[in-house]
Amino acid sequence: SIAILLYLARKFKTPDHWYPSDLQKRARVDEYLSWQHVSIRGKGSKLFLTKVLMPLLTGQPLPPEKLECVTKELNVVLKQFEEKFLQDKPFIAGSEISLADLVALVELMQPVGAGYDLFEERPKLAEWCRRVKEAVGKQLFQEAHEGVLNIKNL
Repeated sequence: SIAILLYLARKFKTPDHWYPSDLQKRARVDEYLSWQHVSIRGKGSKLFLTKVLMPLLTGQPLPPEKLECVTKELNVVLKQFEEKFLQDKPFIAGSEISLADLVALVELMQPVGAGYDLFEERPKLAEWCRRVKEAVGKQLFQEAHEGVLNIKNL
């Protein structure tokens, strides 16, 4: 949860870029962390549930119109994310990775795990993703997302 991430950042005095002491940068991180619950998380999880878990649990194929509706909803928040949060910056809070970037990418891996390539037609989002992966380490990133990226093997 967001609360535990903030607690851990404070308790273990993580490097400043994760949860910046600069008030403007911290406000950007807080703004994203507050927004993402009903946007990126909500729409990304909905696509994952609709496309992967519901057919798995019910044994019924997904109606194409349902997937189209859920995908459109996700595309709206992805556009908002690019325009309002990424803008022309390398990361959400500026030039360094923060908890906001980490949380954002984790949430976006659910639709990716469901087989939706949300980076394909979004070069800005794809570049941001590459920078976040690079900042945390590609091997750590793969280990952390192994389960969700291999969910279709169920």
